[in-house]
Amino acid sequence: MSINVVHLVGRVGGEPEVRYFESGSIKCSLTLAVNRLSKNKDNEPPDWFNLELWGKTAEIAANYVRKGSLIGVQGAFKIETWQDRTTNTERSKPVIKVERLDLLGSKRDSDPNAVSNYTTNVEM
Repeated sequence: MSINVVHLVGRVGGEPEVRYFESGSIKCSLTLAVNRLSKNKDNEPPDWFNLELWGKTAEIAANYVRKGSLIGVQGAFKIETWQDRTTNTERSKPVIKVERLDLLGSKRDSDPNAVSNYTTNVEM
């Protein structure tokens, strides 16, 4: 028996890249920054993952996910390979093919016009 299931929770690293195909298919590509469970997480950079979403899930991501959005995903790990056109060498990158997308942030997280509840008081 073999299992290929990945669960990640993190923040989106950039705006979704959406492609519409003549067949009617929709593909959305995202990057996701995920912090490790660590006592020194302030000193450790996040791990970055490439995400690939298709169909209705891609459509939801295109409409509701923005840079900085907090999301959870479930999917499968795969290695994408291709031939580099300029050097003619084989290239590859790891990708998570997302099967489930959970929007975890609030509407306030995605609203650029929202005003922060926090104020800074500086005493001199």
